[in-house]
Order: sequence, then structure tokens, then C-alpha cells
Amino acid sequence: MVATHGLLAISLAVLAGAFFSAASGAIVEYTFQVQNLTVNKLCNTRVITAVNGTLPGPIINVTEGDTLVVHVINNSPYNLTIHWHGIFQLLSGWADGPSYITQCPIPPNGGIYTYRFNVTKQQGTLWWHAHVSLLRATVYGGLIIRPKSGSYPFLKPYAEVPIILGEYWNADVVAVENEALASGFVPNNSDAYTINGRPGNLYPCSVNDMYNLTVTPGKTYLLRIINAALNNQLFFKIAGHNFTVVAADASYVTPYKTDVIVLAPGQTADALFTANQYPGAYYMATHPYISAQNVGFDNTTATGLVLYQGASSSSPVMPSLPAFNDTPTANKFYTSLTSLVVAPNWVPVAPKVDQEMFTTAGLGFTPCPTCQIPIQGLQGLRFSASMNNRSFQLPTTALLQAHYYNIPGVYTTDFPNQPPFAFNYTDPSISLSPLAITLKSTSVKKLKFNSTVQVIFQNTALVGVESHPMHLHGFNFHVLAQGFGNYNATTACNKFNYYNPQIRNTIAVPVGGWAVIRFTANNPGIWFLHCHLDVHLPWGLAMAFEVDNGGTPDSTLPPPPADLPKC
Repeated sequence: MVATHGLLAISLAVLAGAFFSAASGAIVEYTFQVQNLTVNKLCNTRVITAVNGTLPGPIINVTEGDTLVVHVINNSPYNLTIHWHGIFQLLSGWADGPSYITQCPIPPNGGIYTYRFNVTKQQGTLWWHAHVSLLRATVYGGLIIRPKSGSYPFLKPYAEVPIILGEYWNADVVAVENEALASGFVPNNSDAYTINGRPGNLYPCSVNDMYNLTVTPGKTYLLRIINAALNNQLFFKIAGHNFTVVAADASYVTPYKTDVIVLAPGQTADALFTANQYPGAYYMATHPYISAQNVGFDNTTATGLVLYQGASSSSPVMPSLPAFNDTPTANKFYTSLTSLVVAPNWVPVAPKVDQEMFTTAGLGFTPCPTCQIPIQGLQGLRFSASMNNRSFQLPTTALLQAHYYNIPGVYTTDFPNQPPFAFNYTDPSISLSPLAITLKSTSVKKLKFNSTVQVIFQNTALVGVESHPMHLHGFNFHVLAQGFGNYNATTACNKFNYYNPQIRNTIAVPVGGWAVIRFTANNPGIWFLHCHLDVHLPWGLAMAFEVDNGGTPDSTLPPPPADLPKC
């Protein structure tokens, strides 16, 4: 069976190859036309890069076990790749999508690449987005994986509704990034937040640019909520209504009741809500959770409307959102989720650790004679980032290609297991310490196939204290524990949850704190680990894992597809 979406015809040979790659599911096929789109928002006309003429782009719908085939035609003026955020890519690392990690970019003005992979042992809400420059601001969409059985480990909702939270610039986002890179300073803040691409009526010229959801009284809806914002964690509420969170990052959780949802960039949550209030109009609203102190940010609020069927849309009720710096509320949400051990695809914690890493994550500086950071004493430096005093430098040849073909000189395998020396990581007085000077390198950590890896993320106060959302490509991980301050192995071990820890692909490491994750390296190839704040990715808050082949046909990375873009 072949489910077809899009306009691009495919040869019978390609169809046959895709068909036999699907174990028992369908071949689900889409075409992404990436090109300029003129939009009118916030009192301005702007040309953006978009997929298939929409913002957000299309929602991809698949069933567990399907083979997904997406033809990307890049008619934009920019290099482009697409990352399928949270997809395991078991033995299909060539389709993962981060630029210069698993592939070189699809060239502009007509370049084509077909992503082809099987959706294996996953159910729930994920998403896709551009993985070049700040194009993720407008090139993104949902990726919904439904269970093959057709049933969920909770009561079937009346309807399912994607809610994609985003960030919008009244500017050319590529120019915004280029200006920041040239100056060595932070990029300009966004001008608005969006719900399903719409900012809502609290912004200028946006009375008619608001997402509306009509609900039937008494019915329960499954909201598939995605934080697609570039640089901000976001609070989300619906006035007068509560949620029951049933999944996070496409992994089922023990049902958790709350009136507020918090998502870091890259994270998703599936939440049930019932239209059980007086029939009327209620705002849904989102605004940022800002963990850093004394920094400028977009302090606006995006709104949508929940309208009961037959009710008037006038005078909607507004929710009371948490304060922008409400760390206790964010921390309560992040630490209260636990995995549902009876759910499909649940995986227990591996009991034995083969490789442990203590990884500091924070900001820093690197020399830049031409940079003009507008902070006294920082001339000749640029903002950088640091993981164990390494700041990741993107190569000019994709790491996975270098790995597969044994191309020398592209990367080193000496990423350290710990920082050069221990210090008081979260002491605010070290903000501008010489410790903040980082080393640029393209270094990876080698892992044995099927080994169990434990990573302790330690936030630092260098330059400033901030929560960093860390995203691991190619794997889910168990979140064993998290807390504030400096990690202490003796006391932290008492907090480890080995029974039902939440399972994620992206974790918001607490501001001025730490988190412990554990995963099994059962997927050969090169896999990116990076901060999902786009402001920090170009600064180098990243590294990569090189997982060796397992030595059998079922655990060896196959050769790259013939149409893989060349550097």
C-alpha cells in the first residue's frame, strides 16, 4: 500500500526500493516545495522561507511501522536541510538532517534530496524543522505518529488538534543571524510569538490573525503541543481549563494533571483537555519562561481562541500566565513527569553504565579581533559556548560522510569526559572569569555499539546562568534526576528514578543546576548533541557521538543514498 501526498512523480524502481524497506507498514509520501512566501503580519509585508506555501508547514501523518518518504525541492535562495526531530533513524542516519553532521545542505534554487526512513517503535507527537541558520523560524511543522493498533493507553479523544508554538521576526531571519555572527553579540529578539503561525489579537494589525479552535461542550480533545520557537521556553495555558498530560517527546507518561504546560524549544507534549466550562470564549495563550537574569527578551504574549460551539466570541476570558521568570512553576512541570511503564515501546533503564561523562554546558568567549560586543571590556571577543571547554566548530565535510568513508582531518575523537578541571560551576562571581575562554574544535566522543552511556549535564555561571535545552539526535534517553546547584554524586544518587523516569529526546537542564540522562548507543553512525536554543547553536554549544558498527547486517550503517548532497 502506498499513501501519496504531493506533486513529484517517482520512478517504479524507487517505489519498489521504498516498498521493500517497509517491514509491514505503508509507504507514506510527501513533497516539500521550499520557496519564498510573502506574508502580511504585524503591520508589515515580509518575504519568508516556507514549505508548500504555509506557516507552519504541512503536518505529516504516519502510523508506526510506516516508511516515510519526503522529497525536498529547495527553491529557496538558501542552503537547506530538514531534521526529523525525535525520529530514531535506526540504520537511516543519512536521513537525520543536521547540516554538516549527517549531510551537506541541499543547494538553493532547485536542489533536491529525498529523505527516506522507517518509523520504528515510536508513537506520539514529534516534528520536523530546518537545520540550517535561523530558517527554523519559518520552516517547521508537526510529525504525528499514530499507533498501528489504533488505540491509545488513555480514553480515545473526540478530536486531535496540533498546537505549534513559534516565534516570528519582522525581519529577514538570515540577516538577523549574519548580523549577530559579524558582531559577536546576540541576535535581535523576535517580534512576536505565534500559535499555529498566528500571533493573536494582542499584537498590532493582528485582530484577524489569531488561531481559533471551536469545541463541542463536554467533549475531550487531545492537543499535540510543539514548541517550535527558536530561543525561548514557553508557558501555555487555556483560561479556565486544566490539562492531563499523557505524553512527552512521543513517549507516554503517567497521566499528569496541570493547568499550565511548559516546553523548551524542541519539546512536545500531548495533553487532554475537556470542554467542561460554561459555553463561551476562552483565550489560549503562550509567553516565554526566561531563566537568564538581566537579559532582554520578547516579553509579548501570543493568543488563540477556544470557542464553544454556538457561543459568542466576544469578551473571551484571559488566563493568568506565570511570571516570565517563574522557575518554580517550570521546574515543577519538568520534574513531575514519569514514564508509563505499561505503555507501548516503554524501555526500562539499563542497569549497568559502560561510559559516564560529566559535561559542563554554558556560555563563554572566543577571540575575534573584528567583533564589537557592546559590553565594556569584551572588545576583541565574541560570544561563544562551552561543553567541557570545547566550542563545537561545524566542519565543511559532513561528519557522517567522513566517518563512513574514513576521511581524515574532518574531526577528532578526543571529546573529553569531563572539563579540564573542577571549579564552583554555579558561582555567579565567575561570570567573566578567564575560565570562560573556550577552544574551538570539531571533536566527537567514540562509543561502542550497544554500550550504555550516562551523561551528567552541569549548567555553569560563566557569562550568565541559563537553562539549556539539550537535544540528542538518534536516541531517546531516560532522565534519571535533575536539580539545582552543583552536582553531587552522593546526594544526587538518592534522587535517581530507576523505575519510571521520563523518557525524552530534549531536556531543559535546570538554570544553575544539573541533569542526569542515560541511553543505549544502539544505532551506528554520527549523532549530534546540542543546545536547541538557536542563539547558542552557532556559538558551538554542541558535540557529537560516533557510534561504531555492531558487526552484523542488522547493526551496520548502510551506504549513503545516491542523491545525498555533496559539499
